[in-house]
Amino acid sequence: MKHFVGFICLLSIMACKEKQEKLTESIEEKAARIHKDVITIDTHVDINVANFTDTINYTQKLDNQVNLPKLKSGGLDVPWLIVYTGQGELTEEGYAKAKENAMAKFNAIHRLFEEIAPQEIDLAYSSKDVYKIVDSGKKVAMIGVENAYPIGEDLSEFENYYNLGARYISLSHNGHSQFCDSNTGEADGVWLHNGLSDLGKMAVKEMNRLGIMIDVSHVSKESMKQMIALSKAPIIASHSSARALCNHSRNLDDEQLLLMKENGGVVQTVAFSSYLNTKKHEVHAAYLKDFQKEVADSLGIDWYTFDELADLSDEKKKTFMANYSKVVGLAKANANKRKDRPQAVDVADFVDHIDYMVNLIGLDHVGISSDFDGGGGIEGWSDASETPNVTLELVKRGYSEEEIAQLWGGNLLRVLDEVQEVAKAYAPN
Repeated sequence: MKHFVGFICLLSIMACKEKQEKLTESIEEKAARIHKDVITIDTHVDINVANFTDTINYTQKLDNQVNLPKLKSGGLDVPWLIVYTGQGELTEEGYAKAKENAMAKFNAIHRLFEEIAPQEIDLAYSSKDVYKIVDSGKKVAMIGVENAYPIGEDLSEFENYYNLGARYISLSHNGHSQFCDSNTGEADGVWLHNGLSDLGKMAVKEMNRLGIMIDVSHVSKESMKQMIALSKAPIIASHSSARALCNHSRNLDDEQLLLMKENGGVVQTVAFSSYLNTKKHEVHAAYLKDFQKEVADSLGIDWYTFDELADLSDEKKKTFMANYSKVVGLAKANANKRKDRPQAVDVADFVDHIDYMVNLIGLDHVGISSDFDGGGGIEGWSDASETPNVTLELVKRGYSEEEIAQLWGGNLLRVLDEVQEVAKAYAPN
């Protein structure tokens, strides 16, 4: 009995000591502790298949923004690796070419956890997988598909994508697809379907049946509204911010945000400079332009703005994206030496969007994404190694550990669970 009483006293003393330590810890120490304890999920990380070979791969600290060394040093647990395909012609030839690109990216991702680094990272298909893999000490890969264009008109391909690990799919990108209109239609007012096509409506039902989250980050507003009306499951915006703070067609306006709340979905705030603060972005981008061109010229690399990419050949796009992070990194390093440099869009601007959406639609419907290696990255969160800075800013704003856990992935996994629960209703008894 004495031993039992002593043990209880010891536990009480330890609890008091832990409580006292928490009371006296600095904001930075608190943020570091929380960042270590919560599961951090980034729902949008682009990939280059050239980084998934025997000689060049994610086990190395490459020039890109996300790889295993940077994931580990930044405490980023779950990157959603993206099977992205640009929009092409709505023809059999176009679909076939796009399918080849998509399959190459699926294969690259599978090669990462099956052959390149099976002891360091594994693929998750559900929230249970995420928790299990994190507990094992490994990093977690999940797969999202940016643009369903490669599926063509064969709806059975959705199940193939599901079996390969895809757990969210967007039905369009920069340009109208066979499934739905893109947000890019706002620029010229030209629409192909006035929302969803008949094929797109069937695609929504098929994704509900399979348990694939529907991503609305690149679709038109009308497409999104029709998806919400048709879907039996919550939807997501995998990488979008608040249009009220930055008037870009890739962001969601208040009406759309409120629809996301009503639908039970989640908006993954994106750390993409031009979607966060237009004025700061444009001033800083104009300042960096000459530095980027100077670096590219010194390396013998052709340099373009993102607006010019659509008109480039696939080979030139591939070369540009392969060198993008290196050129941008060197240009920023050169620019940072100058005292006259304008302020860049930073983590504070990013969390401003989180605050806005939390206040409008509630904490349960907001999450986090970077769009790393696809144009994303801001001052303070320029690659995966700087991920703790986001948590630090959230702590400074007064978010609790439980709230930060929701923002960093809890909300997204809740939606995934609900989408997969809806799919069970379609399963034969």
